[in-house]
Amino acid sequence: MNGLRAGLRRPAATLVLAGVLAGVISLLAAGCGSSGSAASPAGMQRPATATATASPAAPSPSAASPSAVVRTGQPTVVPVPPPGALHQTRTMPSAGTRVFRAEMTDLWAAVVTGRARLAAQAFFPLTAYTQVKAIADPAADWRSRLFGDFRLDVAAAHHFLGAGARHATLVRVIVPSAEAAWIDPGVCYNAVGYWHVSGARLVYRQHGQVRSIGIASLISWRGRWYVVHFGAVLRAGAGGVVDTPATGPGVPGPAGGC
Repeated sequence: MNGLRAGLRRPAATLVLAGVLAGVISLLAAGCGSSGSAASPAGMQRPATATATASPAAPSPSAASPSAVVRTGQPTVVPVPPPGALHQTRTMPSAGTRVFRAEMTDLWAAVVTGRARLAAQAFFPLTAYTQVKAIADPAADWRSRLFGDFRLDVAAAHHFLGAGARHATLVRVIVPSAEAAWIDPGVCYNAVGYWHVSGARLVYRQHGQVRSIGIASLISWRGRWYVVHFGAVLRAGAGGVVDTPATGPGVPGPAGGC
């Protein structure tokens, strides 16, 4: 999870999402590896390598659309089904579902506007975090630290794109699913297990050039991936972080963490 992670300082601007989520969601299957994690649960079979192409569809409250539609100069946030308060499952998440594409559309809308709340549906739910964390006050930790860091990282990514953010379009999201690992209860102050994968990539096009930034950490809840750390898991200062910006799609990973 270590890599080039740069805090950014460009001035903020009022920006809009200029495109829709398109391209391929890369899903690699097989293998696992993470420090402090157990082997894959018995009987768990990961899907073969799959790709999915996003296409415009009208969002509805009951089913997430695979792409956002730009209206009145503002990004449309795609509705994502709420997780509810049910208990965790061992279902391996897929990065090729409509719901995941909707989550990543919302995340990109947050990046280009600098408004983290637009991606609230893509972020690990509070109802799940209170079940996962074996700490004194997980709800307070979620609000003050976890989502607080997410706000800072979204702002940093927004500044990184600069005044040309309105010209940046999300091309695809690469999730190194082959490196996903099941994290057992008792690891990293967790009371409940979950799937974890680090180093996913948001690949976008800006000014005719393909670029990318990372998603530091995704974890699962009931068979869905959620962002839990965007710019960094551990940080040296109080500012936001952009995870491994690169020209081109970059390199997913490394594996590890929890």
